[in-house]
Amino acid sequence: MALSQTLQQKLLQRLSPQQIQLMKLLQIPTANLDERIKEELEENPALEVTEEGSDDAYEEHADEFKTAEEEDDYDGSEEDYGNIDISDYVNDGDDEVADYKLRDDNYGDNEEQKTVPLRVETTLHDLLIDQLGMLSLDEGRFKIAEQIVGSIDDDGYLRRELSSIVDDLAFRQNIDATEAEIEDIIKLIQQFDPPGVCARDLQECLMLQLVRQQADGKEVNLAIKIVDKYFDEFTKKHYEKIQRGLNISDDELKEVINLILKLNPRPGGNVGEINKAESYIIPDFFIVNNAGKLELTLNSKNAPDLRISEGYREMLKEYDRGTKKDKRQKEAVLFIKQKIDSAKWFIDMIKQRQNTLLSTMGAIMHYQKDFFLTGDETTLKPMILKDIAEITGLDISTVSRVANSKFVQTEFGTYRLKFFFSESLSTESGEEVSTREVKKILSDLVEAENKKKPLSDERLTELLQEKGYNIARRTVAKYREQLNIPVARLRKEL
Repeated sequence: MALSQTLQQKLLQRLSPQQIQLMKLLQIPTANLDERIKEELEENPALEVTEEGSDDAYEEHADEFKTAEEEDDYDGSEEDYGNIDISDYVNDGDDEVADYKLRDDNYGDNEEQKTVPLRVETTLHDLLIDQLGMLSLDEGRFKIAEQIVGSIDDDGYLRRELSSIVDDLAFRQNIDATEAEIEDIIKLIQQFDPPGVCARDLQECLMLQLVRQQADGKEVNLAIKIVDKYFDEFTKKHYEKIQRGLNISDDELKEVINLILKLNPRPGGNVGEINKAESYIIPDFFIVNNAGKLELTLNSKNAPDLRISEGYREMLKEYDRGTKKDKRQKEAVLFIKQKIDSAKWFIDMIKQRQNTLLSTMGAIMHYQKDFFLTGDETTLKPMILKDIAEITGLDISTVSRVANSKFVQTEFGTYRLKFFFSESLSTESGEEVSTREVKKILSDLVEAENKKKPLSDERLTELLQEKGYNIARRTVAKYREQLNIPVARLRKEL
């Protein structure tokens, strides 16, 4: 095969490290920004947080450092060692550091050890193990019971198949057990508290709770029959079939249904609730209505005060004062320069992140001004990513990254930025309205309906059309599903 040369012209998009860093920082929500900054502080000793009350700011020294592009001229040769110029890295006007210090920086003002109190709480697994110790079981059956308890999830359900538990016992504990033996021990564990624990499905969970109340009266026995024989009809709200099958009145059915609805579908959900991680929304922006004028502020956690370490400046000064400069010292100076450039770069990215966030949220605030003044969802205008990208001059992907995981706190609640983006829908008059407005009206119609005779999708479509919205039934069904509103049959109440 003969060798040949060809010329090709290609158009490629290459992202600089700075652009990649900025995109990653834009995606980080405020709640996680602190962790990202802590990681950078640990990796780069030249970066530190500005102390409160300190006059030292990054802007004062930003121009003193060489840019990262100047690093490209260094190739590690001896000539490069001799050409290091650190005059741009030190501030000759600063006073020299004294040879003594009045206090040790390694210790705080209060050196007393403080004991941090920790909450101790019994978990569902601990509660079941304690009750397991009250049973008279031999060693082999006790290990089988421990395996079953360990297979129960946080909701209190045993969702592993019996065959899988048999295999776990055989391979992990060398215990030869049958499915019948495991089933017997499951029956024992199902008598533990909380009621309904160790059930395989919701039907069995409800049955276990009802059986414990069996002595409470006729309603409980009817509830047991409904859960046992008419569970599918109960979940689908086919109440007429249940009435015909059990020959009961409307009042009796209503009492029994209310009894079943009071049962706990997650018996393990309330055990150890305090120790479970709670999800809090930390807003990235705050919008305040000041006498009709909207004021936008950025969460202070989005704007940390960072600076270049003074200790690294002093290192460079010491090097500059010294007369004997060997190769090892020059290598150390190059390392310091690299860390300072990296710190400067990270501070620039944080500031650029702040500007991008404020620019994007400011455009959204002005675009949806009526909503931020009134809080009425019907005033939301149709808005897509392209609209904000054109206003801010940013790329659509950048706007998407900002809107994807950010929240804004208003006088009417805290909203995800994606909430304000919606497509348009034409009315009879030809006016374009936001689909968010249509969803709000749809939600209001469902909320105001007669729950004994809920509105069907066809009827909801007719009502929306009467209000001037050109919308198809399938679109109504799609919006209803997006709003997590069930079909009319499942919204029916007795």
